[in-house]
This record gives sequence, structure tokens and C-alpha cells, in this order.
Amino acid sequence: MNANPPRIDPELIGRLRTDLGTSRYTVEHVTELLGPLAAAALDREQVLPAQRVTAESTDPAATLVRLFTLGDPVDAAEAQTALPTLGVDGAIALGLVAQEGDGVSALVDLRPYAADDSAWWIASDLAELATRAPLAPDHVLGIGGASTTLACWTPRPPVSSALDVGTGCGVQALHLGAHAEAVAVTDLSQRALGFARFNAALNEVSWEVLEGSMLGPVSGRQFDLIVSNPPFVITPRSGAVPLFEYRDGGAAGDAVVADLVRGIGAHLTPGGIAQFLGNWEVPRGSTWTDRVGAWLEGTGLDAWVVQRETQDPAEYAETWSRDGGHHAGTAEFDAMYAAWLDDFAARDVESIGFGVITLQRPATDREPFVELDEVPWPVQNPMGEAVLAGLRARTWLAEHDDDAVLDAAWRCGPDVHEERHTMPGAADPTVILLRQGGGLRRHLTMTTVTAAYVSVADGELTARQAAAAIAGILDLDGAEVAGEIAAFVRQAGKDGLLVP
Repeated sequence: MNANPPRIDPELIGRLRTDLGTSRYTVEHVTELLGPLAAAALDREQVLPAQRVTAESTDPAATLVRLFTLGDPVDAAEAQTALPTLGVDGAIALGLVAQEGDGVSALVDLRPYAADDSAWWIASDLAELATRAPLAPDHVLGIGGASTTLACWTPRPPVSSALDVGTGCGVQALHLGAHAEAVAVTDLSQRALGFARFNAALNEVSWEVLEGSMLGPVSGRQFDLIVSNPPFVITPRSGAVPLFEYRDGGAAGDAVVADLVRGIGAHLTPGGIAQFLGNWEVPRGSTWTDRVGAWLEGTGLDAWVVQRETQDPAEYAETWSRDGGHHAGTAEFDAMYAAWLDDFAARDVESIGFGVITLQRPATDREPFVELDEVPWPVQNPMGEAVLAGLRARTWLAEHDDDAVLDAAWRCGPDVHEERHTMPGAADPTVILLRQGGGLRRHLTMTTVTAAYVSVADGELTARQAAAAIAGILDLDGAEVAGEIAAFVRQAGKDGLLVP
């Protein structure tokens, strides 16, 4: 059973903050302290190398790693040294540790986190690597793969209002505070909101904290930016599978994500952006674009959905049967595995997709754009700046016709280069590619016409002027060349291979 969330005591939390800084309990210092081998092993949830390194160290940060990350009891005197202002008594009063004879043991996970040129500390429930036991149903996750993925992909324009739906311990809200004037968070779990309140106090930020399911607590309200790491896992409604609040939304199949797609537009200001992660089922005989495209129909929202990976039902069952601390080969694991396979078979599901959904409420009266892209390869990290640029480029292209595209002067993005592939002994290339080094790392195949255009796209010559010159040199129809170039600019411009 999980302990209660830490208590909110401003004076004691201030002492804790001072001590964490004094003990250099930061991502940079802890990474240096552990070294590459132990740090990499810890990322794989293997604790032994980190235990060996920290047991031999007198560094106060090593004591905090052993206590709050590895879950090992530490001597009370060592804890007092690592937390000199708060002290062991203060840590007990906050609900961070419990006394165990001459030592103390952690009741919560507390670790440093850094991103976007900011640094924080985040408290959550102890992870499986610390408890050495399966997670409880009301477990509150800390920093995980999904939360860091969402934070990496989130566009970050300066906004007046932002909302984190299903905030958990508040990871996304901490990121939002760097560029939003006001941040609201929602969660159905009272325990999660307890951790979120503590993390806000520890990091000296202020959020509007609202209890309730998904968008329910903000009925009738609108925001400039909404993010969510929702409970998107597709879980069988079967007694064989434990339900975790952090991953299971209480709906069959992929309905949680579908409902979020269909309902979030009412909560966006004109021009407002929403972004969240999701899983979607692909029934036999259909495609993922059919599935997600159907959710978008009638929403009136711009949509840019990037599918990052797919799994078959067996792979998905294996992934999530292991989640929460369960291990293959046990009767419990096998029962969960079978329940997942039965659940997918009942709906004739052939595969399950995972990706990032970015939606925007158009600020003008126009047809929304819909982009459904499959990008299974590595991309830029972080992606937020590229996502924002891509949204703005797609918006401009949706609001302007081909005449406007041709009347603009375009140039290649700074991370773009040309590739020519030629067969041995051939005089001319068989393939000419325009390849992007950042962003989604796109590449486009070029024709003789579009390759000629790219060679003169210097930001001064308009696309129309270039098209006329190319048509004359190649003795081609001017209107056809202009049409081909306009279509190419639209493809290249939306992802930054060409910029105006």
C-alpha cells in the first residue's frame, strides 16, 4: 500500500529546498556521481551498480539517491548530514521518510529533474525498483518515458492560460509554468493531486488544482494550450488484469483517447493548441489513419497526428503485463497476457498504434487541415520547437492559395541538404533527395523541375519567378511548371525543408 502524499508545510518545504540545493541533489551532479555505467543501468531499472557506487561515497547526494531513488534504508546520521536544515525530524513531519531503528527509509520517491534549461525536484510514489514489489492500483508515477516524450514534443509558445489534463504528480505543469502566465491542472486521483500540490510548493510555483475526470473540472472554460498524458493504455475489463489509475481510464478499447479528441476543441481558444499522447486500435482490414481520421471528423480542428510505433496484440500484451512489476513466467502474468489477447480478439484488432496527437482550433473561418503521418525513425530531441514551426507553417499554407505560395520567396532551411544517388558509370543521378537534418528528419524525392527550383531558392527570388525561368530553360509549359513547384513548396514548406 502506498503512503500518503507528502504534507504541505511551507516552512519545512523551504528547508527541504535549501537542503536539496546545498547537497547538490541535481541531475548534473547525480549523473556525475553515478558515472555512465551505473546511470545507464539505473535507466534500465537495474539498481545494483548505483547501490555499489553510492554505498562507497560520502557525498550527501549519494545518501539522497540511496534513500529516495533506490529505496534503501540509510543511517539517520547520514540523512541528517544530507538534510541539515530540515533534519530527520522535519523529513518525518513532511511524510518523506519513516524511522526504522537507527535508520530511516523513504516513503516517497524524490529526485531531481531537468529540461528546457530549467531544474526541478519531483516527488511521487516509490518506483518498483525501490519497493521490489508490484505497484499499487493508486500508484502515482514520477518521471517516466511517456511524460518525458510528451514534454519533448510539446510546442511552447508564450500563452496566457494552460491546462494539464490528468496531471499526475505535475511533470507537465512544471514545464508549462515556464511559458504560461496561469496553469491549471486536473486529475481524478486525490493522491496524485496531493503530490502535485507538494511539487508546486517545493518548486515555488502556483497552479489551480482541480479534482475530477479529464476535462470535467473545466467545463465551459477555454485555454490557449492544453497538454495531457492521459490514461491511454487499452486495458481489458477483466478481473485478471489489475487496473492502475495512472494508465487505465475506465473505458473499453481506445475510447479514452477518442473522447479526448472529440471533446477538447470546446476548451480551446481560437488559435489554441492541444497536444497529448495516445494509443489506437487498428481493426483487421482497416488502417490507423482510418481509425484516427474518423475521430477527427466534425471536430473542426486542425490535426497533426504522428504515429511513432505499432505493436501487434501479443507485443502489446507483453508490454503492459510486465508494467507495474509483474514478471513473465508466473501464473498471474500468463492470465493477464491471455486476457489482453482475448480482449483484442473480441474486437478483431490487428495492431495497436502509439503516437502524438496535436490539435489546433483555427483562428479564422477556413477548412481545417488534417495531417496523419507515420514517423517510426528517430527525430529531433526536443521536438517542441519543430512542432510549433510546423503548426505555423501548416496554418499559413491552409490560409493561402497557390498564388500566394508562388508569390512568396522561399529558401532551404538551415538543416537541409541535397542528396544525389547515381548508378556507377551513369552520367545522371537516378534519385535526387532533399533531406532535413532536424525536426521530423523528412526527405522528399525531387524531379528535374523541383531540383532546379531548390537550386535557386535563395529567399529573394519568388517561386513564380523561378518557375518562369525554369520553364524557359527546360522548354516546358509555364503553368505546369508553376503548379508542380507550388505543390512541392507545400510539401516541403509544412515541415521546414523550405521556409519563406
